[in-house]
Amino acid sequence: MVITGSGLGLRRGMLDEMSQLTKDQVDFFEVAPENWINLGGRFGKAFRALTERFPFACHGLSLSIGSSDPLDVAFVKDIKAFLDTHQIQTYSEHLSYCSHNGHMYDLLPIPFTQDAITHVVQRIKQVQDILERPLILENVSTYAKFGDMDELTFTQEVVKQSGCRLLLDVNNVYVNSINHHYDAEQFIKALPKSAIEYIHIAGHFDEADDLKVDTHGAPVKTDVWDLLSLAYEVHGVKPTLLERDFNFPPMSELLAEVDEIKQRQQVCYA
Repeated sequence: MVITGSGLGLRRGMLDEMSQLTKDQVDFFEVAPENWINLGGRFGKAFRALTERFPFACHGLSLSIGSSDPLDVAFVKDIKAFLDTHQIQTYSEHLSYCSHNGHMYDLLPIPFTQDAITHVVQRIKQVQDILERPLILENVSTYAKFGDMDELTFTQEVVKQSGCRLLLDVNNVYVNSINHHYDAEQFIKALPKSAIEYIHIAGHFDEADDLKVDTHGAPVKTDVWDLLSLAYEVHGVKPTLLERDFNFPPMSELLAEVDEIKQRQQVCYA
């Protein structure tokens, strides 16, 4: 099933509550496949029941597309099998790396260099060949910058040379614009319109006026909502997912944010 509209990240700790939601409340769910592959028992049955009712997207954590380690081909094949089993077409990951001689359990910034582009593009093509699907890559939040080009140029070149798709994380654009002193609106406007597959939106923590931390643990802030509306105006309405990973509020508050996405989509459709 193809994802559309507004979605919510499925979290195991809220599985029972999320299983009660209807398509009037949420259009699609998203999961990290690493947390659900080969999961049986009650959780596996509940997950399968949801994938039969709702469209799903997968948003991975372990691909490590920018790593210098060899690509974990067996892992990518496991991802493909999972996607095929649940008839999920949408698979995204992070334009970053999380391994070097073993996993480091963090999303680290790829140096913005031509050599890194060449390396990442080759790995993307390999992944896409195995998955028999486009690989969708998310712009990540960063707190240090390496290399001789800017994030926008690096991202544009990776997309152009690999043929991959983009997951536009609007909150990450905002966070990086503050941390690295660039114009968030201009960044969004300059992204390749035809490559954007879907969108993430989330909350962040204000460490200081000039330092924002992407946490997924707070409500979405006004400036980020406004950037989402801008993204719709510039690139058209795309499926959009609300991310919340901890500090979970009552479900009614999460659904209010999902509804805010719906309302902003409808304004652009009008």
